[in-house]
Amino acid sequence: QVQLVESGGGLVQAGGSLRLSCAASGSGFRINNMGWYRQAPGKQRELVATITTGGSIVQADSVKGRFTISRDNAKNTVYLQMNNLKPEDTAVYYCNAHAATMTMPVVEYSYWGQGTQVTVSS
Repeated sequence: QVQLVESGGGLVQAGGSLRLSCAASGSGFRINNMGWYRQAPGKQRELVATITTGGSIVQADSVKGRFTISRDNAKNTVYLQMNNLKPEDTAVYYCNAHAATMTMPVVEYSYWGQGTQVTVSS
């Protein structure tokens, strides 16, 4: 099993900044891709950004230029720096990690954090 612990959500005014963190832990697994998704009330969960162990990034167009995803592979931790926040960024943000077993057969699983609320007031 892999556990994901998120932190850093909160309430901020439009134009402000927040930084989310997500630490993955679990023995016997290698952490591969990590990322952030979000779900606003009444909407489907959507991709915010993902990052590979090599640093390749995929980002939603709506956050390009404002959000930055990064990771510390040694700590199995992914970060999301959110700048110039807008009211439409209000959502529950979920951390996601793909973890592969380190023994044969290699199987990759997808894990989710509990979610952290980000609220941006206008």
